Amino acid sequence: MDVSLESRVGQEVDSWLRWLPRWRPGTHRARTRLCRQCFGSPVIAAAGLAEDVPHAVQHALTMRMKGIVESLVDDFTTENLPRLAAELHRSEERRARRPYRPAEGLDPEFSGLDLDPPASDDAPFLFTFAELADAEPDLPPESRAVPAPAHPLPPLSAADKVAIRAELARADDFSTRVGRALCAELGRHRERMRAAVAEFVEPQVQSLLADLGSSLDSPQWPRE
Repeated sequence: MDVSLESRVGQEVDSWLRWLPRWRPGTHRARTRLCRQCFGSPVIAAAGLAEDVPHAVQHALTMRMKGIVESLVDDFTTENLPRLAAELHRSEERRARRPYRPAEGLDPEFSGLDLDPPASDDAPFLFTFAELADAEPDLPPESRAVPAPAHPLPPLSAADKVAIRAELARADDFSTRVGRALCAELGRHRERMRAAVAEFVEPQVQSLLADLGSSLDSPQWPRE
């Protein structure tokens, strides 16, 4: 795991650093709730990006690291946890029969974010991605990409449930160990990530603050 984790973290940090010069501050929406992936994340703390860094910049790194952990846990589950792997496979088959999933397959910097910007009263949307994702497909079962199983799956026995719970605990323990090792490895890249933020992000933030300050000092700003 260590060699693979080291190389994967390095590759994803390199990808994040290549993306960072293309980042621009968003002006079309404000978050209405804290991001559960980034707020208080040990990944962000390990990277040294917990303070004075825009959320979009943090999020792009968090989702890249999340992908590493999920991939390694999937490999561990497939190789060592047969019952859990089988249940996850069945779950994936059920998900594949859903209609349209616009939130899947996105680049890491967009993964996990709201797809639809706030609608305005004077320009309503004809449709939203959320509505498309919730829509039922108007297709017969035989025309779907993954056909429904011919026979319903038998319910899990009590012994199966106990075994799956035990394998879930092993998967959680492995995920925790991978996460800790990932944070330790990410700390090795902290200096170059902080330098890139100072070069590409901080000037844009300062420019926004300067624009805001000039607009507040404008003679046209209402004063009491």
